[in-house]
Amino acid sequence: MTHPVEPVSLSAKDIHLSFGPNAVLRGVDIEVPAGTTAAVIGPSGSGKSTLLRTLNRLYEPDRGDILLDGRSVLTDNPDQLRQRIGMVFQHFNLFPHRSVLDNVTLAPRKLKRLGADAARELGLAQLDRVGLRHKAEVRPSTLSGGQQQRVAIARALAMAPQVMFFDEATSALDPELVKGILALIADLGADGMTMVVVTHEMGFAQSTSDAVVFMDHGKVVETGSPEQIFGAAETDRLKRFLSQVL
Repeated sequence: MTHPVEPVSLSAKDIHLSFGPNAVLRGVDIEVPAGTTAAVIGPSGSGKSTLLRTLNRLYEPDRGDILLDGRSVLTDNPDQLRQRIGMVFQHFNLFPHRSVLDNVTLAPRKLKRLGADAARELGLAQLDRVGLRHKAEVRPSTLSGGQQQRVAIARALAMAPQVMFFDEATSALDPELVKGILALIADLGADGMTMVVVTHEMGFAQSTSDAVVFMDHGKVVETGSPEQIFGAAETDRLKRFLSQVL
């Protein structure tokens, strides 16, 4: 299945962000070529999730630049930017009082002014993509955690984003549900979606990403192919981290 939206490259250059006196991001650089997947790994509190939220401007960086397809997006309307970047969080953030289909079609109807029939067709197609078309009319509370996360992914895809961010998308799930979500993310990557995946699933980072970014204390310590990062770590910090998680 080909991806209907042209993927774009994503770059972050010298991103700094502080909350009060706390420097959370300290000069982060990241390059994600169009159609590739970057896995971001590192210890808790290293700034991984904050980086994603800064890249889609839920937080505004103190300094640095964010580029999509080589063009700075810092002066763009943040809402328009977020239509280009789909984001899936650890917690599914679905509207409990709306059906699964309504959750998926709400943004396209409101933001893209899609008519009811077109929105329904789009929503069912995205639910099909995540294997949940048969659950279109139920409420999210009747679904398992893994199914709710699939709906959240379908909702993000319904906006036809050029880039997808996943922030620990499997960490709230039972272990047996993790594999299905990771396989779904891998399929998106195989379809040519540009993705940044913050994850503590090292097997996924090793097998599915094109590049692995290791963060610690708000900085990128090492970046490389999965083979380099997992097989030939250069820094003591990365070696120590891998010895704890592998």
